[in-house]
Amino acid sequence: MKKNILIIVFFNFLAIVLFNVFWSDVESSKANTNLVELKQKFSKKKKKIVDHSKFEILQQDFINPTDVTTACISCHQERHHEVMESNHWNWEREEYIEGRGVTYLGKKNIINNFCIGATGNEQACAKCHIGYGYEKNEVFFATEKNVDCLACHNGVDDYIKNGGWGKPNDKVDLKLVAQSVGHTSKANCGTCHFFSGGGNNVKHGDLEVAQLDCSREVDVHMASDGIDLSCTDCHVAENHNIKGKLYSLSSENKNRATCEDCHTSIAHQNDILNSHTKKIACQTCHIPTYAKENATKMTWDWSTAGKLKDGKPYHTEDEMGNHDYLSIKGSFTWEKNVKPEYIFFNGTADHYVFGDKADTLSPIQINTLHGSYADGKIIPVKVHRAVQPYDPENKILIQPYTFNPEKGSGAYWTDFDWVEASRIGQKKLGLPFSGKVDFAKTEMYWPINHMVSPKENSMSCVECHTRASEGRLFQLAGFYMPGRDTTDWLDQAGKWLILLSILGVVTHAIIRVYFKIIN
Repeated sequence: MKKNILIIVFFNFLAIVLFNVFWSDVESSKANTNLVELKQKFSKKKKKIVDHSKFEILQQDFINPTDVTTACISCHQERHHEVMESNHWNWEREEYIEGRGVTYLGKKNIINNFCIGATGNEQACAKCHIGYGYEKNEVFFATEKNVDCLACHNGVDDYIKNGGWGKPNDKVDLKLVAQSVGHTSKANCGTCHFFSGGGNNVKHGDLEVAQLDCSREVDVHMASDGIDLSCTDCHVAENHNIKGKLYSLSSENKNRATCEDCHTSIAHQNDILNSHTKKIACQTCHIPTYAKENATKMTWDWSTAGKLKDGKPYHTEDEMGNHDYLSIKGSFTWEKNVKPEYIFFNGTADHYVFGDKADTLSPIQINTLHGSYADGKIIPVKVHRAVQPYDPENKILIQPYTFNPEKGSGAYWTDFDWVEASRIGQKKLGLPFSGKVDFAKTEMYWPINHMVSPKENSMSCVECHTRASEGRLFQLAGFYMPGRDTTDWLDQAGKWLILLSILGVVTHAIIRVYFKIIN
């Protein structure tokens, strides 16, 4: 009898083991097949097929960068029109925002809490944009030869756009650069996106120059010793319309680049992890920290700007070598290996638009990312906190006139006069100015999407599922999370279940002992 029972137990155990092994292989196959295909796809690097140095039209000594564009257009017909339809060119995009309706958002009417605004300051801002000649605003956007093809397609290291109004440095050899063009590269994109805000990793926190040559621990996608993806491998372009949007400027949930584009929604071998993706974005677990190699700017206080030494502006640096004070910009704090903050996000956003009234009882939100447990996913964000100029009478944020190298122009970085810089800046926007300058606290949200860690360095379960106050999601309300939250009735039910189980076992044992004794 006992032998038969042992045989039955053995075969049941074997069946369970085989079932789990088989099912695990099926799940493993589903999850890994896509990954293998991806590695095969992106291991084939783009090769430069056309040697532009042999083209007769590019053998000339170009005097003006617009002459290069004319040469490009002579072969690549109509491509410039695609560029002129893009967000990159127009500094704005059509958006629908709940409560505002269809509107156009961009650097023309959006404020930020770094350098604040572009209007009136284009001479400086234009060094990161794909056009020449912003000084003639009224004709710039309609002029074909102002398209800067070289900004995205140059193949050299010294194409520097610091010649003013979007023009390259006078020392740039335009003939050499024109002959070097090819596919876009990480360096092309990074020239603007790594240095936005005035320096390396200032704005984003997850995009910086180290990613040109980094390890898998820094960015598993862009790693030189890994798959070494280029920006346009994910941010694919169709007719110069590039996939992916940044929520400092965009508001709608469309044309986004997502992890699922490549990895699908069953990226894990473990079903429990796959089920998490319904409410948690991939980035939340796979980007435990950002600013891994170089620090990023976390706070900016404009109210301390304007201090001089011996009548001249000065700067100081923190222990990491980053400017923590500049007379022209005020005080900053920087952080490295930063743990993100977390919010619910449904893909839509609102923005502070020039002229919006706001009180200062709480920090003014520069961009509000919408979402809740019902309609969003948890995403990691960098929150940049600032103190910036504010008109207390009109109750609006001020965009000061900051850049003009000529003394007496009224630009703040030259004359250090807040009232005059604010008067000129608001006039350029067509907004009122009371003559008074106060300062207001502001917050701006930057979703963290890059610097993805290898899976072995991703967040562990206990970093979220804990009651400790340092838990990653400790501050995120509006939902129940096992391990973090408690519910009285569920706790009581659990206690009673345990007690009844113990009682049942004890009772069963007593009955067995009793009958064994009397028999």
